[in-house]
Amino acid sequence: MKKKLLTIGSYVLVAMLATVITLAMVGTNPPSKLDRLEALIEDRFIGEANTETLEDAAAAAMVKATGDRWSYYISASDYDAHREQEENAYVGVGITIQPQEDDSGFLVVMVTEGGPAEEAGIELNDLLIGVEGQDVRGMTTEEVAALVKGQEGTKVSMTIMRKGEHMTLTVERRRIEQAVAEGELLEDGIGLVKINNFDERCASETIAAIEKLQAEGAEKLILDVRNNPGGFADELVKVLDYLLPEGDLFRSVSYDGKEKVDTSDASYLDMPMAVLVNGSSYSAAEFFAAALQEHEAAVVVGESTVGKGYYQQTIQLGDGSAVALSTGKYFTPKGNSLIDKGVTPDVQVDVDEETAAAIYYGTIQNADDPQLQAAIKALK
Repeated sequence: MKKKLLTIGSYVLVAMLATVITLAMVGTNPPSKLDRLEALIEDRFIGEANTETLEDAAAAAMVKATGDRWSYYISASDYDAHREQEENAYVGVGITIQPQEDDSGFLVVMVTEGGPAEEAGIELNDLLIGVEGQDVRGMTTEEVAALVKGQEGTKVSMTIMRKGEHMTLTVERRRIEQAVAEGELLEDGIGLVKINNFDERCASETIAAIEKLQAEGAEKLILDVRNNPGGFADELVKVLDYLLPEGDLFRSVSYDGKEKVDTSDASYLDMPMAVLVNGSSYSAAEFFAAALQEHEAAVVVGESTVGKGYYQQTIQLGDGSAVALSTGKYFTPKGNSLIDKGVTPDVQVDVDEETAAAIYYGTIQNADDPQLQAAIKALK
């Protein structure tokens, strides 16, 4: 065959070769714009460019370009931290710090009970001024956290100021489980339960906190989901099922149109209740308040919530990175969407920035918390 083609003529050979090339291209996708751009940068860019950094930036930009404020890209280097957040656990020393306006350091506003920082001698209201010999005054909270973080079992030196004296303590980094729900018995038989998020262990810890308060004499209940970023729908449903009587609890519709309705059994918590919300109550926290409000089981106190009505599915990509992509919508028990509306409190109580910050960091006294006091008044 090859010999015969050569004897027919050069124009036939050229035509046949063109046909072969065309056929070879059929079914083969040409390189995408992003592939071509990456290749150009790698081949011709006169400076230095890191391929992983380029791909992370392109992936993040692609997700952002959907216009959905709730979808986001997670780089491979950030994925472990993302999972730690969902598990309500992290490797660290067990303190929460707050930057001081005068750049004098970072105030220790919480010390995890039984954690490595407490064991090493760090106390509430200590001022953190150094980590590993570096002066942290003037740094951001994120920069300080990066210095403190490290492998489990390793140690970090932390310099603090206490009553004008400097001291450097060595603290072991360990895996720490963060409390998801905490209870406190207030005056007049009112129990207060702070729910930090709806991630792992939320339901079990919330129910345990409520039952402990009941055993201590609580006859009324305030559930605080201010600054709660949301979490898993199944944790939300478990808590609502415990609190509410028989009926619909939560609705969701996936990207392919499939609807799911979660319902409650007849068993419920028969107590007067109030829910605290604010402008940083997101997602599951909003639907928690909405369900209690629509069932007329609780009075909602505080500020209007964010208005998030999409749910995200975290999908890992081949290189260890992932995308949290909005793949469905959430609805209240009565089928209402909270998108761009949020939950409107029954009792509106706005606070200034200083008070909001004190609530966020947990440094406010109960008597100075106007939203909490309004909830107490509503229950009385």
